[in-house]
Formats: sequence, C-alpha cells, structure tokens
Amino acid sequence: MLNTVPYRINGHEIKDVARYSELTLTGVLQKSSNVGVSKLALAMPSSALVDTYSRFGLGKATNLGLVGERSGLYPQKQRWSDIERATFSFGYGLMVTPLQLARVYATIGSYGIYRPLSITKVDPPVPGERVFPESLVRTVVHMMESVALPGGGGVKAAIKGYRIAIKTGTGEKSGAGWPLYQQIYCLHRQALRPPAIRASRWWW
Repeated sequence: MLNTVPYRINGHEIKDVARYSELTLTGVLQKSSNVGVSKLALAMPSSALVDTYSRFGLGKATNLGLVGERSGLYPQKQRWSDIERATFSFGYGLMVTPLQLARVYATIGSYGIYRPLSITKVDPPVPGERVFPESLVRTVVHMMESVALPGGGGVKAAIKGYRIAIKTGTGEKSGAGWPLYQQIYCLHRQALRPPAIRASRWWW
C-alpha cells in the first residue's frame, strides 16, 4: 500500500482530485493518483523513469509521412529536481502526439514488443523489439482492466462481453487567457477479435 495523502515538494503541493489515504499499485492506476505515481517516481533514479518513457517511443518520430506529423517535446536533462521528477511522472514537462500515444498502447497491447507504426495493414507483422518483459506488461494490462470496472475512472467505457484495458488522463493547454482541459481515454480491447486501440479526446 502507498500513502497517498497530499504532500509538498519544494513548496509545491502534490494532490489528487479526490483524497485517498492509501492505495495499492492497481488503485494508483485505477484512480489516476498523482500522489501515488509521483512517490513511485521519487523512489527510483530519474534515469530509470526517463528510460521507461523512452522505451515506449516518447520523444521519437513516428515517421509515417503524414502532413503535420510531429515528434512531440521530450526533455533532455542531466539533472532533475524532485519536483520535476514528481510532475514528469504524471505527464508534466513533455508533449506527446496522438500517434505516439497510439504507439505506447500498441506496445502494451503486444505485451512489451515495440514496433514501428503503420497506417496500412502489415502482414505478417513486423517482428519488432521486446522492450519490456511479457509477464510485467501482462500484469499492467490486468491492472488497466480494473479502470473500466465499478470504482474505476473509465467505467463508462465498459463494453459488455469485452475485456477492456483502459487509461484515462487529462491534459492542460493554455489558450485565450484561460486553461483548456482535454480529457483523454485510451483503451486496448481483448476479445474474440484481434486487439484494437482507440483514443478519444475532447476539450472543455
């Protein structure tokens, strides 16, 4: 169990939308706990955190040749303050494109095999590169399935008869003098048909 009571780093408060006294690792993911994930990040070297993101392809070009395609923004730091490590763990300090996010979920859906993206069917699939142990990623997928179950943040995405592995998130973008918030749902579907990845988003 992790203590997920709000705390302060260098004068900055780390908190969640709702207050939780403690959560399991699955609960941290299910509730999208900034407190929980930041404490995990602070318990590891900054290099390990950055390496994990890099293995998923964040900061790397998707190379599909699409108009307007970007590589996002990924920090190249040698030294990280505690507050930078904490906020980086829940998505601050970097910019990720929808295609990069799709590649992250495709890697999860392949149980740790990283493959280049394609907008056309590739048959047989590219062998790819194993970047995470299969057993580890299967555990993460099982944890993600809890997000669509009662008590999770993505229960509205549940589809009867399907196993849904989902992660919700909120992005913030400044514009027109006020912050705009973007709700993002990404899911990986496992059922009788081949796995599928879907991302949905909207502003408010």
